[in-house]
Amino acid sequence: MSANPIDHADAFDTYLPIDIDDAELERILEKAELPALLAALAKLTGDTSLVPPSLKPPHTRKSFIPMPQGGLDEAQQKEARRLAFDAIRRYRDGEIQTPGHTDDAELRAIVSFLITRDFDDYRDLLIHEVADHDVGAPQWTLSELDPDRPFKVLIIGAGITGVVAAYRLKQAGVEHVVLEKNPEIGGTWWENTYPGCRLDTSNYAYSFSFAQKTDWPQKFSRQSEIQDYVLKVAHDYGVRDRIVFNTLVRSVIYDEEAGEWEVTAITDGEVRVHRANVVISGTGQLNSPKLPNIEGMDSFAGASMHSARWNHDVSLKGKRVAIIGTGASAYQIAPAIADEVGKLEVFQRSAPWLLPTADYLDDISPELMWLFRHIPGYARWYRFWQFWLATEGRMPTVTADEGWNEEGSIGAINHAFRQELEAEFRRQLADRPDLIDKVIPTYPAGAKRLLRDNGQWSATLRKPHVDLVTEGIERIVPEGVVTADGVLHEVDVIAYATGFRADEFLADMEVRGRDGVEVHEYWDGDPRAYATMTVPGFPNFFICGGPNSAVAANGSAIFIVECSIEYILECIRTLVVKRLKDMEPTDAATDAFVGKIDRANRARAWGAEGVTSWYRNKTGRVSAVWPFELLEFWNMTRGPAEGDYRFTPLGELTTQAAE
Repeated sequence: MSANPIDHADAFDTYLPIDIDDAELERILEKAELPALLAALAKLTGDTSLVPPSLKPPHTRKSFIPMPQGGLDEAQQKEARRLAFDAIRRYRDGEIQTPGHTDDAELRAIVSFLITRDFDDYRDLLIHEVADHDVGAPQWTLSELDPDRPFKVLIIGAGITGVVAAYRLKQAGVEHVVLEKNPEIGGTWWENTYPGCRLDTSNYAYSFSFAQKTDWPQKFSRQSEIQDYVLKVAHDYGVRDRIVFNTLVRSVIYDEEAGEWEVTAITDGEVRVHRANVVISGTGQLNSPKLPNIEGMDSFAGASMHSARWNHDVSLKGKRVAIIGTGASAYQIAPAIADEVGKLEVFQRSAPWLLPTADYLDDISPELMWLFRHIPGYARWYRFWQFWLATEGRMPTVTADEGWNEEGSIGAINHAFRQELEAEFRRQLADRPDLIDKVIPTYPAGAKRLLRDNGQWSATLRKPHVDLVTEGIERIVPEGVVTADGVLHEVDVIAYATGFRADEFLADMEVRGRDGVEVHEYWDGDPRAYATMTVPGFPNFFICGGPNSAVAANGSAIFIVECSIEYILECIRTLVVKRLKDMEPTDAATDAFVGKIDRANRARAWGAEGVTSWYRNKTGRVSAVWPFELLEFWNMTRGPAEGDYRFTPLGELTTQAAE
């Protein structure tokens, strides 16, 4: 194991002394997230009696919405607060010594207190997320493995993936460069600045395992907070100096003889050529905005913009505004601008399902923030708690029952889930029956992206100057939008909240592998990859956030990114240790993997017949979503299954290895 000098960066691990009296502490504990607090205190004090079986969160649900405090009843919550109060008081008063190390038995007791699965199955995954050191750091450096071998990695994109990849490569001592098309770090969080833009994943779960922030201001943070966090990580962890900004990658061509990729890019108008042994694409799925194909779009006389290219110079005050689309972006934009505009018309092709989340727009309470800043490790265990709730996810609600034939659902649990969500719509719109049929989707719940809602969508649609238009759009004219019923909707501004070309992986980039084969021609409209990252015929080329890597009902994108980069680092280690020129998956392994993915996706809500969404590509196959539990992705990404790869040794012609 390497004594890695960059094993752990502690930019966020600072805590303040406790200087409050007992009465104030009791008041603060009323706002605590108790299961995570008891776990943190057990870890801090080494006292596992703070996580007794009698207080283990039952995770029971009266509905499909997670219960507060993991389902603890009032008596259990009272006892949990008593235990927490006593532990914090003793810690404050110096009556206990904090242990320097938690042994495996203690960690098992603490983690098992929070989760509902077998600890042994999830042990390594859970430790990766909760350990107070960087478990995901590579346990090797290039100088240890082969100090004489020149090796370079090129990363495309400086968003979430680019930052993680650059940091891990820095830890491993591997030369690398990041090419970023924008003038700043952040990727989708830099590009999407539309009104109301924010997370729909718990902020503590949507953060790097190696850079856990204790003071997120909201439970689901705004775009600016996420962008600032990514910038801080890139700066504090020393990856910014490897990024070349304002650089658009045009082509990535494999040189089979040299075993290197030739990358042609334009930096500030100048064409530059880069060479690397390995290329990692970190452009993601939500990278290239998608505009609708509507007649007359260019004729519109007012201002128009895509949500991902929001023009803040356009004033909306008192204006007549059209939002085309009712997906995630539209759902956030409409409430954010409704009180500013004079008239708002939302054009809906298909209604979204909304997941009730009462605290979606809430700030973290001052009391909870105090605990994060004063109780060592509490924010880390709170993050772990949120991560576990996301890991548990909603998979049962989106799983099909064989032989189920009731319209609008795919199984008994999915049907009950639908009924609960539908009842919430009816409750919120009891005084507007004219809207109910418009907002309740006809497709199964979970077949498209669920949008978190605290009631703001219905509240916006109920405003007197807001209309939800469900007639199809026929064309756009200089004055506004003409719908299929012949009505002209006169507007001053059009906002296209129409999503991204998510099914077009590596969009606008020419990628040629063996024998000059171009990846989009190889895919022919059906992107597919082995282990979601590698493609036959494209050796040493890795797509992080590739086909079938998106999570739809469990987990967060950052977990997928971290696992993927750790896998890629293990592939690089394999290349170096085995003295290989290149590696690529076999056709047989890829076909088997994609077949397994397809069978599982057909059993999910998003795989139901007749459902269209960005989860599917133009062939109709679901090429975006990971259909399994997170544990399966974790296990898959611990390192390459060598039997599934074709290797070419150094000094041997690549074409010979393919024969």
